[in-house]
Amino acid sequence: MQKNMKRTALPRQRSLVSPEIQNPFTHQLNLSNLDFLKIAIFSFTLVPLRLILIGLCLVCGFLLAKVSLVFRPEEDKDRPLTGWRKSVTGPLMFLGRAIGFFSGFHNIKVKGIAENAEVAPMLIVAPHSSFFDAFVIFYCTSLPSIVSRKQNAQIPLIGTLMDFTQPVYVSREDPNSRINTIKEIQRRAQSGGQWPQIIIFPEGTCTNRTCLINFKPGAFYPGVAVQPVTLKYPGALDTITWTWDGPGAFACLWLTLCNINNSFEIEFLPVYTPSEEEKKDAKLFASNVRQVMARALEVPVTDHTYDDCRLMEKAAELDLPMGAGLVEFHKLNKKLGVNFDHLQELLQKFSKIAKNKEGNITLEEFSKYLCLPKSESMLKVFELYDRNESGKIDFREYVIGLSLISSPVNTDETIRLAFELFDSEGKGYIGRKDLCQILQNAFEMEEVDTDELFNEVDSGHDDKITIACTSDKGRFLLRKREVVVYDAMVFSTRSMCVHEMVYEFTAYAMKKPEYAKLFITYQELKNQALNGKCVEDNGNGNNGNGNHIKSE
Repeated sequence: MQKNMKRTALPRQRSLVSPEIQNPFTHQLNLSNLDFLKIAIFSFTLVPLRLILIGLCLVCGFLLAKVSLVFRPEEDKDRPLTGWRKSVTGPLMFLGRAIGFFSGFHNIKVKGIAENAEVAPMLIVAPHSSFFDAFVIFYCTSLPSIVSRKQNAQIPLIGTLMDFTQPVYVSREDPNSRINTIKEIQRRAQSGGQWPQIIIFPEGTCTNRTCLINFKPGAFYPGVAVQPVTLKYPGALDTITWTWDGPGAFACLWLTLCNINNSFEIEFLPVYTPSEEEKKDAKLFASNVRQVMARALEVPVTDHTYDDCRLMEKAAELDLPMGAGLVEFHKLNKKLGVNFDHLQELLQKFSKIAKNKEGNITLEEFSKYLCLPKSESMLKVFELYDRNESGKIDFREYVIGLSLISSPVNTDETIRLAFELFDSEGKGYIGRKDLCQILQNAFEMEEVDTDELFNEVDSGHDDKITIACTSDKGRFLLRKREVVVYDAMVFSTRSMCVHEMVYEFTAYAMKKPEYAKLFITYQELKNQALNGKCVEDNGNGNNGNGNHIKSE
């Protein structure tokens, strides 16, 4: 059977094709022997000197920021800095550039014109790939405010420096934090330049700079002009990138300090003024700005988000490769309506099927999961799931397959038809022999395998597989000498008691919706075979005994 099975070309939704960049959250650092030698030498010579100089700059910056903030009246904390306190901005920006220089960034190239807060209240920076991206704030017209977690204010030295920029703090413990953050950004952005510019990395997490992932709309709700700012790190050895799957923060910092010189390019693009339509639709505004920045960077855009990173962490917990959790969450949420919690449940289910190191499902594993041997109908269903024709189903394909292929046909009607196929005598239940006979005919299944499947479905352990519809009106009641009809299903019984039947067949069908598509496919193939046979009869005729003569 398997030798004769052929892959057929299947139409795909263009909106759900795989992203051009498969994984923007991974970074592999390949070091040569010469690199290791340099690291060994500079770790004991250059790096200690740089750390001392960076530390001195941080201490000086901390003291300046502390002096400017000390004895500040409580009522002034909700207003922009003015007077002598604001004059500390210049020295702090100088110290920030000095830290960049001592970190090895001797060649920071700035393109374009940086506008002030009156012209562009918001600075939109991408791609976000490292903590070194923070050096961009020292090349703006003035020290901009940042959006940061409230917990960061407790970091020694750094917390005081952050407080000086008058950041917009976000608290994950506060359920209203997101709304309050947007309101505060709007208030400052619409102040006519009285507040410092707000600088935001709208991707919300670090990537490997191979694309621009989905922009969060928070920075675009005020509907004011923004200045896009792009970042690049030219260089043969990339020790800068700090993302989810790759070198950790300490490794990136240390290896970068071991480089004699690190290149950094900052480009201030022309100010983007939103249209009336974009002012009313923050997501459209964010998308259009992202397209402008992607063209400037000459990179593609994808619909990956921070939620994909969370799924990567979940995949690692389930002993899958981290990349297995990538699905382009924003796209699937928008196109299929699947939420994050549901994806987590599906990922857990997926991990129980995919047992190989690559973190995907092979035909053998698909067959084993369904407790069925390979057949033509199973291959067709597998091909429908396998969107890129790789011979394997990854998690993204699995989610799309369940949503577009299996679940839509896994209805009460389909379950009823499948049940009637097995319950050919109308007994109201499926016996062990009934299941065995059909599965042997349809899938050439061995008796030992049908017994295993029967035991799995027969949760009541009474050697009967019963059915009930998923809706309340579709429940079947047994009454003495009565015929009860619900949802076009008819059952007669001699039972003396009234009781509700067990949901075994339906429950198992809902647990594994792939069976519905397999059943439909099997029926379609069966009908095609019958139709083909009728055509063959008409074309070739019968023999003298009335038996069909098959042409070769």
